[in-house]
Amino acid sequence: MQTDKLAGLLGLARRAGKLSLGHDAVLDSMKAGSAELCLLSSDASGRLYKELVRASENLTQAHVPIYVTDYTMDGFGRALGAKKTAVLSVNDRGFAKRITEELTV
Repeated sequence: MQTDKLAGLLGLARRAGKLSLGHDAVLDSMKAGSAELCLLSSDASGRLYKELVRASENLTQAHVPIYVTDYTMDGFGRALGAKKTAVLSVNDRGFAKRITEELTV
């Protein structure tokens, strides 16, 4: 179960402009080399997961970690105060580190 702390970190990262929301924006951030972490909703398709793994391996200098969260698409939307989304990338090393710590607790 994801925590309120994770939702708070995601909200802070969004307000700081350090998140890319949605398929195309995440792929663009991977191509640009700014993606530090990629988060998928629990109800994202397997095809999307495979596509992101391929993109992480082929489009980036370094492997971008990909986590499948307990959040649904609607849950991401509520946590971020945005439209529902299946995938997002964290484009800041500090936020990515804190979010990863929260995911692995």
